[in-house]
Amino acid sequence: MHGEPSPSLPRRGPAPPVDRMDNAELARLIESEHPYRGKALFELCDRIALDDDAATKVGMLSRLTSLRRARLFDRVSLAWSAIIALLAAETTHSRDEAYAAFGALDPEEQRDMLDYLEVTKIEEAHPRIT
Repeated sequence: MHGEPSPSLPRRGPAPPVDRMDNAELARLIESEHPYRGKALFELCDRIALDDDAATKVGMLSRLTSLRRARLFDRVSLAWSAIIALLAAETTHSRDEAYAAFGALDPEEQRDMLDYLEVTKIEEAHPRIT
């Protein structure tokens, strides 16, 4: 039983210093499906309320198939978490980006997300991120 090594997961390596990266660098990390793309997305989401460029990038990135498939938990994908962060920032620009990103989802996914947010239309959603 000693002959073959057991398969192991690929090593992630150290996390990139996302807090020191600019918005474009974070977006490239997310688009490249980097193992730490979630960490990069959350860093970009943290900037939304004070940075319209970050909001625009998060809205664009939420349309990536890779983020729509990646589940954080239950039904919530990285794409949903991006849209929720846009809504929660409560700026005019971030809300507009959230509505456009939500509109890009498939109708079934839109229904699921509205159900998750417990609203009947996306404009009624005012999630809080703590």
